[in-house]
Amino acid sequence: MQRQERNTIDPITLEIWWSRLIAVADESATALLRTAFSTIVRESNDFATVLMNSKGESVAECTGGIPAFAGIVPRTARHFIQKFGRENFSEGDCLITNNPWLATGHLPDITIITPIFYRGSLVAFAGAAAHSPDIGGTHGAAAREIYEEGICIPPTHLYRRGRRNDEMLELLLNNVRVPEQVLGDLDAQVTANDVCRRNLVDFLETTGQSNLERLSAAIHQRSENAMREAIAKIPDGEYSASVKADGVEGAPTRIDCRINVKGSELTIDYTGSSPQIQRGINCTMNYTQAYSMYPLKCALDPFTRRNEGSYRPIRVSAPEGSIVNARYPAPVGARHLTGHLLSCAIYQALSSVIPGRVIADSGGTPAMRVRFSGRTAARKAFSQILFASGGMGASLEKDGLSTTAFPTNSGAGSIEALEAVAPLLVRKKEYRTDSGGAGRQRGGLGQICEIENVAGEPVQVALIADRQHHPALGFGGGQPGAPTAALLADGTALPLKTQISLVPGQYISLHFAGGGGYGLPIERDLGAIAADIDDGFVSPEAAQKEYGFSRGD
Repeated sequence: MQRQERNTIDPITLEIWWSRLIAVADESATALLRTAFSTIVRESNDFATVLMNSKGESVAECTGGIPAFAGIVPRTARHFIQKFGRENFSEGDCLITNNPWLATGHLPDITIITPIFYRGSLVAFAGAAAHSPDIGGTHGAAAREIYEEGICIPPTHLYRRGRRNDEMLELLLNNVRVPEQVLGDLDAQVTANDVCRRNLVDFLETTGQSNLERLSAAIHQRSENAMREAIAKIPDGEYSASVKADGVEGAPTRIDCRINVKGSELTIDYTGSSPQIQRGINCTMNYTQAYSMYPLKCALDPFTRRNEGSYRPIRVSAPEGSIVNARYPAPVGARHLTGHLLSCAIYQALSSVIPGRVIADSGGTPAMRVRFSGRTAARKAFSQILFASGGMGASLEKDGLSTTAFPTNSGAGSIEALEAVAPLLVRKKEYRTDSGGAGRQRGGLGQICEIENVAGEPVQVALIADRQHHPALGFGGGQPGAPTAALLADGTALPLKTQISLVPGQYISLHFAGGGGYGLPIERDLGAIAADIDDGFVSPEAAQKEYGFSRGD
């Protein structure tokens, strides 16, 4: 093994070892899922685990979780390295932050990094990012500064040489609504990192490697080469698009995207996008970079496993002070309402040159999130987010997937789990007929969820959504999907960035947006239209209006 380490890694050995490192990251993710307290992690998949080399560069990312989070965790690790210095890390250390400019873009996401030592030397880092069930502050997009959105943890030690920082934890837990769940999830992240550490040490022992440097370099080179080959297939040139969103209080926001392709390198420039605003829909640059690179990875190189090498040929820039590169202390609590739309701008820009590799706008881009909080009959505080998805955009060859998240990978979670931990009743959860945009390929359907307050007192509801006035657009003549809506039982339409009090017995009806269609509706297969009617995806009236189809034809 000592001789093997000095030589180039042969392709078969590289594939085996690479797969083992992916398994290390996946076992870390499994540990997090099995030990987490909150439904946000256990049911809705709002997390990521990453194995990094000693420089803080990702080597293996978990195959589940949020892919864009995995692209950010290494940046957070490098901030820790810069602040503390590699030489000052010790076995038993564990570092923590939720600073949006250093981590994943808003305060509820907490990142924990653990240095990994082997035979006395620092050889790697384990990282876990997860959406905490609560971080204090104001829910939703209403805050005007970051200070209103909750408690911000600076880069600090959660554990130092195995000793927990109880003073910091006491301060944190005294400022959140559900401290038991928050602490339980933090402990789960620590456990996940320790599983990653133990499995990596076992890997090094069994393969005879002394560190990850040679192996990570080989993995990065393979991934970089694959991405460069994919970019090189796009004709050189500049491609642009603009996307509008509802914004806040009747003032729409805009994302301007220019993509420049030159050889095997690609740059994205967001110059011209709206300036940052005093509401929480701003993005930090970390978030903008991650949600620009991941959609490109999906379109250009979907099969090579993700790591640091995948992102090296891509550069992302945005003017400081813009809505996609906000300055501190801008509010960023609902940053996904802007960040998820980056994929739409990127795919619209590239639709003319790689039409078969991109999809029309997705209705769940951005995702609608609804937080319910209050107290149970036993006077115990609860805070739960409803995770559900709109429809994906159609592609050149296939209908869009219904009720499927993109570009995030969060899951819906089970109704039973939501009802078990909160005094809420899910009255309805069904496909939303006629919500998918018409086209040769139909957009994916959204859904309708009705949630009733069955508590003995009011429940606070924070709506965080968009696409009320700017639905998901179709490509190539495809039609837009249905817009987002939120209604009270009496039919009152609610603003999508607001907080209300839901009285006992009252319910809210949430209409998730549909995806855009692809191609002219007149070109849709008649058998597919008939099947859509039979399945309840398209009403006979909409089939006649959008496709000119009726059973008598």
